[in-house]
Amino acid sequence: MTATTPAASADSADAADWIWPLDLARYDRRALLTHTESKALGTLGIEQVRRLGLTPQAAPRRLVEPLAHARECLQWAPGTGHQRRFARDAAGLVLVRCGERGRSYWGWSDQDWADLIDRSGADFRRRWGGQIGPNARPFVIAYAYLLGGFTAFDQVGRFQRPTLAHRVFGESAVDAAVGKVLAVLGDWGYQRRPSRLTSAVCQILLLNRSPRLEDLSTPALDAVRASAAMQDSEWASDLHGIHRAVAALGHADPPPRPRHGPGPTAIEGTAGSWANWVERWHATSTLTPGVRSSYRSVLAKIGRWLAAEHPEVTGPELWTRQTCASWVTAVDRMTVGDYSQWTAGMRSQGRIGKPLTPQAKSGYLKGPRAFFRDLHEWEWIPQRFNPAHALRTPRSVQALMGPDPRVIADDIWAKLLWSGLNVESGDLPTADGRTYPAELIRAITLTWLFAGQRSDEVARLRVGCIRWQHDGMPIPGDSGEVLARDAVCLLDVPTHKTGTAFTKPVDPLLGQAIEAWQAVRPDRPAILDPKTNERADFLFAFRARRVSKHYINGTIIPMLCRKAGVPTSDVRGNITSHRARSTIASQLYNAKEPMTLFELQEWLGHRTPEATAHYAKITPNTLARAYNDAGYFARNVRTVEVLVDRDAVASGAAANGDPWQYYDLGHGWCTYTFFEQCQHRMACARCDFYTPKASSKGQLLEAKDNLQKMLAAIPLTDDERAAVDDGQAALDRLLERLSDIPTPAGPTPRQIGVPTTATLLPIINVRQGGTGFAPR
Repeated sequence: MTATTPAASADSADAADWIWPLDLARYDRRALLTHTESKALGTLGIEQVRRLGLTPQAAPRRLVEPLAHARECLQWAPGTGHQRRFARDAAGLVLVRCGERGRSYWGWSDQDWADLIDRSGADFRRRWGGQIGPNARPFVIAYAYLLGGFTAFDQVGRFQRPTLAHRVFGESAVDAAVGKVLAVLGDWGYQRRPSRLTSAVCQILLLNRSPRLEDLSTPALDAVRASAAMQDSEWASDLHGIHRAVAALGHADPPPRPRHGPGPTAIEGTAGSWANWVERWHATSTLTPGVRSSYRSVLAKIGRWLAAEHPEVTGPELWTRQTCASWVTAVDRMTVGDYSQWTAGMRSQGRIGKPLTPQAKSGYLKGPRAFFRDLHEWEWIPQRFNPAHALRTPRSVQALMGPDPRVIADDIWAKLLWSGLNVESGDLPTADGRTYPAELIRAITLTWLFAGQRSDEVARLRVGCIRWQHDGMPIPGDSGEVLARDAVCLLDVPTHKTGTAFTKPVDPLLGQAIEAWQAVRPDRPAILDPKTNERADFLFAFRARRVSKHYINGTIIPMLCRKAGVPTSDVRGNITSHRARSTIASQLYNAKEPMTLFELQEWLGHRTPEATAHYAKITPNTLARAYNDAGYFARNVRTVEVLVDRDAVASGAAANGDPWQYYDLGHGWCTYTFFEQCQHRMACARCDFYTPKASSKGQLLEAKDNLQKMLAAIPLTDDERAAVDDGQAALDRLLERLSDIPTPAGPTPRQIGVPTTATLLPIINVRQGGTGFAPR
């Protein structure tokens, strides 16, 4: 009997024409040995096999022929004739072990083959030293693979997978398959050693028992992923990338997304009925996975609270308004760690026993509101109360919450900005000896520093998200034109947390950095966007994977802080990716030519100005400048020129009641000492304290050379301020109101005969350009 495929033709056969080299159905595969076979194998030794070869004279024919055919099917490299002797020794060893076991190799288990192969080449040689060639072990593995279907490679330690694949499948077929996979991975930017990836691909081909990539279908790759030989191997981490390469070649579907962790922890410490309701809601809710998981944790905490305080309430259908009120009260008095399933992390941080923040209290009430609202809408339970009212956040808690953006201090932000603009090769973060290209790191760093976007939005930016325009006209990306100095760079932001895609202007430095990365970015297949469930060509992707949204927090920010010489936290907490959004928004809101709140709302991509208020905060400097520009003091205090008669003061005449202060009214002088208290000062009734400038007394007063000119600050009432600011109508109203009020001299304006209307004359020299008026 000969092999189905001769060795000579198999070497030149293409992988597409490859077929399994042995037809095992043609052999007698009984596991039990006959008495004659047992007797022949009992006296068989390695030396006899070496002398007689693999012939019926050496051992029973039904056991020798399959080994001989398997040996003939092995592919031999040129100049390896001595390897044939090792293959013969390995076959003899298999026959000897059949005699020892009393069972043919057709009935061996994986463990039987693994015991013969041993855990290492050194152990194998120690066991059979001096009897067979030292390099017979790889051929024992080949016989086990071809005849016994052995793929439990995890049980036999290290051996050369490429060598076994070449011998079984043929070197040309294996190299063709490996070359295609490595070419795709190389284009995507994989930086693993080619020898490592070659071994990983050969391991997968061997487990699938075929050198053809066409045979690596989705079910076949799923079976390889589930096999112990792949899970426990050193190439398990490469399977995802190889699967992606096979999918890109059109032979399988893309691999499933890697799962992080075994899933949500089972709820403990609650009534079984409550836990079942929570899990049922969790499986039905359409909230995002993160929000759904957060609410589940709160609901589990409610279940433990119920078990401790209200054991009779075992399900949501038993809740009343009184139960809701009890939970609201419990939340208001709750501390960190109460009714929690795990407290080890909180205890290590020293948080156990501290009061909950207002935001945490609000979250503990928001979760059950959504839970009961859904249960009522789905008609799972009867509606006995309104969750929006019965579980609303108390006003005392709401008063403690409000916009409070955690802005990074200007000096620290300036240092981080400098670090990002000057990233060098030595600053690049590495992991397991690998690193992203410098262009990618610079682009993602400047995106964080200039774009003001959430980390998830940064990670989900698309290729081609940068566009240029000049004077309102787009600049084609392939035009080759030198961008104008005042060209505008536009960034296309994908669908995000609170809305659909939109476009915003950004600094040209960011656009140039992104274009530099796009110029060297390897081509790669589209990746599923978990938010929109569409395949997208992500900008920040390498080695066929999208950069994680946690990369900025975990790698970029520590690198920038280290380079800038600043700590990774400040008085407001850790420096995170989201704090840059607040910092940039506040700086734009407090600029010399600031963006309005509505403009900033559009730039940030918010739905309402209320959301923008949580990011933009007026700085004390801006507030002080606005306060000074408002002129509060100048608006309420005017200055009047006063002439002081120093002779009257020095001679003692002032003490006898003679006038010594003369307030300049423009058309005359007022000698009333308490002028600032006179209600008629803005609408002078010309009482006995009034001296017209045109009179001889006024002229004599101005002719004195011992007068000292001074300014007096006069606070204005609302009516007087209106008279100054609003003009004649306000002055008429002031005159009407003062018509029956006595002047400092005693008589009222009506008694003096002052008209009810008057013409305005400037009477006051006002600081900072103000003007005061009085009637003529």
